[in-house]
Amino acid sequence: MKKLSILIVIFFYGVSFFAQQDPQYNLYQFNQMIINPAYAGARDGVSIIGAVRQQWAGIDGAPRTICLSGHTPILNKKLGVGVTLFNDRLGPRDLTAIYGNIAYILKLSQKYKLSFGLNAGYNSYRFNFQELTFKTPETNSSTLQNQKAGELDLSGGTYLRSNKFFFGFSFSHVASSNVYQITTATGQLAYHPKTHLFLTAGRSFQLNENCIFAPTIMLRRVTEADIGNMDLNLNFFLLKKLWLGFFVRSDYGPGFLIQYYVSNRFRVGYSYDSGAGIRRSLGSSHEIMLGFDIPEVKSKVISPRFL
Repeated sequence: MKKLSILIVIFFYGVSFFAQQDPQYNLYQFNQMIINPAYAGARDGVSIIGAVRQQWAGIDGAPRTICLSGHTPILNKKLGVGVTLFNDRLGPRDLTAIYGNIAYILKLSQKYKLSFGLNAGYNSYRFNFQELTFKTPETNSSTLQNQKAGELDLSGGTYLRSNKFFFGFSFSHVASSNVYQITTATGQLAYHPKTHLFLTAGRSFQLNENCIFAPTIMLRRVTEADIGNMDLNLNFFLLKKLWLGFFVRSDYGPGFLIQYYVSNRFRVGYSYDSGAGIRRSLGSSHEIMLGFDIPEVKSKVISPRFL
């Protein structure tokens, strides 16, 4: 197993290493509420999704995320509400969080709807400094006490959609502050959740009766660090049952994803990605998703679209 010491920079300065403090999801397009609260209520009925992501498999302390979310439209589809629970581990940091979502859905025309959403929640942090390996003998993890901390958090976003198109903008951690700060022989180390910006867009094209082509793009940016990256996805929906996609992340490498509709209500997805070049040493990442949809009484069938 590779040493945990390589993750200390990621832990305290996550924005300087692949711009990561928030979890990264390859299957975000099938559950966009995890990055944009305005997505709440966008599907035709109740949607419940569980996901597990193991990043950089084989590295001690590598990011591992477990997420459970659900949302539904209410009040004649004028509002969307949802809730998200997740646990995210990165090195010595263990984060457990709960968020509530609300979105106002404005019908612009027969084709287009525009949503404005807010997400409020509580983050509970545990810092296990005994897991750290310092390279300087003056600093020893045994002198650092494990800590707990918590903070309220606020995020927001907007989401424009039709049956064939979507465009979203969202931001996270606008009300956060330094969660924890310690002094070592090499100076001050502080963990501070940075504001993340997300821009997403996608369009579907009907190639024939059994194939839909649906490219998507996501841009991420960490404001205070002036660092960002981009995901470009090429997805195909085949035989009205199977999503198959290929993607590349600008600061990491390529990967693929798959989602299969076992029935109109149940779907399962998987993604794999691996770093390119020097990042190949970080290992591969795996993500598994299970989705369950309860259609409204009128429709009885959930549309397989991801928009």
